[in-house]
Amino acid sequence: MFDKLHEECGIFTIYGSSDAAVNTALGLHALQHRGQEAAGIVSMSGENFSAHFAEGLVADNFTSKRVIKKLEGNSAIGHVRYSTAGKKTARNSQPIYAELSLGFLALAHNGNLTNAVILRKKLINQGAIFQSTMDTEIIIHLIALSQKATLNEKIIDAVSQIEGAFSLVIIHKDGIIALRDPHGVRPLVLGKLGDAYVVASETCALDIIGAKFERDIVNGEMVNISKDGIKSQKPFAKKPSKFCIFEYVYFARPDSIIEGKHVYEMRKNIGIELAREIGIDADVIVPVPDSGVPSAIGYAMESKIPFELGIIRNHYVGRTFIEPTDRIRHFGVKLKHNANLSVIKGKRVILIDDSIVRGTTSKKIVQMIRDAGAKEVHMLIASPPTIAPCFYGVDTPDKKDLIASQMSVEEIRKIIGADRLDYISIDGLYRAITNSKRNEKNPQYCDACFSDNYPIRLTDKVGEAIPLFGI
Repeated sequence: MFDKLHEECGIFTIYGSSDAAVNTALGLHALQHRGQEAAGIVSMSGENFSAHFAEGLVADNFTSKRVIKKLEGNSAIGHVRYSTAGKKTARNSQPIYAELSLGFLALAHNGNLTNAVILRKKLINQGAIFQSTMDTEIIIHLIALSQKATLNEKIIDAVSQIEGAFSLVIIHKDGIIALRDPHGVRPLVLGKLGDAYVVASETCALDIIGAKFERDIVNGEMVNISKDGIKSQKPFAKKPSKFCIFEYVYFARPDSIIEGKHVYEMRKNIGIELAREIGIDADVIVPVPDSGVPSAIGYAMESKIPFELGIIRNHYVGRTFIEPTDRIRHFGVKLKHNANLSVIKGKRVILIDDSIVRGTTSKKIVQMIRDAGAKEVHMLIASPPTIAPCFYGVDTPDKKDLIASQMSVEEIRKIIGADRLDYISIDGLYRAITNSKRNEKNPQYCDACFSDNYPIRLTDKVGEAIPLFGI
């Protein structure tokens, strides 16, 4: 019963590096925020490959010399996972790999296919045997069954049949391939490390290995990297850009550059715009760590109200710290957060967080601040109300479990116990990121979680009366 939207996945691949596996492990470590459930690396040396998969964090499973030594080769591909499509089992780890007619191939995917159910049934009827419940495996089968002549053509043929949001990286005996869906929903960047090429979900994964950011892989682009260099093509019909706006609000690491924009600056801008929209007479601005910090800084800058770390986060609480027995459940958020009494007691406090999903955590945070002696507790949210689930690669609750889809702002305020609750408007969010308000007829970003309007066809959801944009 989580109270945050969970990141999708993170992908990384490198070609032409003698330390391919080490660099991949480091890159995945930098992308750990995008998935903490499992990680995997596949490396290639000529036509030989090696693989290692593990549940849990990269640093706990990919730092030993034994693991790195077995991942031989000058190219590698890696993935960190949080389940969106497919059960949480070891067999659903990525990268997924197979021996095809043209040789070995491994693939890692960030996103979600919206016609996966239909394609899976079709492939099973054709005799395909699935080893996992991941939508990613569908892509492997489509490539394998394609009647096209070359690997490049087979991949284009396969990808032409899938719908949804997808950033893909592929490794094969002759190089690597990177591909981004025509709407560009999920991020994908290209970098260079000496003579080696790197593709990753975010620029922070380039920074950790000292690679230079070259550019974004653009919407609908397919990039082939081999000993002959880099070749780019755009084999798919052009579509309107629908990059996920929530990447700027929460998902991406604040030190990344996404679509030409510094994420940290965008989050500060959101706080500035929030202060312009919602002015409150208060004594102190307190972020809910860590995701609320940049927006709280922006709000403090604009409002001239002091910024303080009124909540201290314990960064060393792991998943297995303590069994969640009924006897200790009342500890709630105190395992991760504690109030800083010196800056809260007797103060009128503005709490700033990135979002409210179910409301359970917000309620505990507000109560914690009250227990610390706050005179007033106001909560401001650096995104519009989350009223709809994501079908493009983010693990969200069903709509009935999203508190903002079931209740008014005033009703939510009463439940969480705040003196005031406000969200930034959707136009305010767009102004913070684009300096202009939202285009109602053709929004510049995918904002379905805030608008309940989906820009890419949800083929598997036909008949569920889900409103769509841009079909």
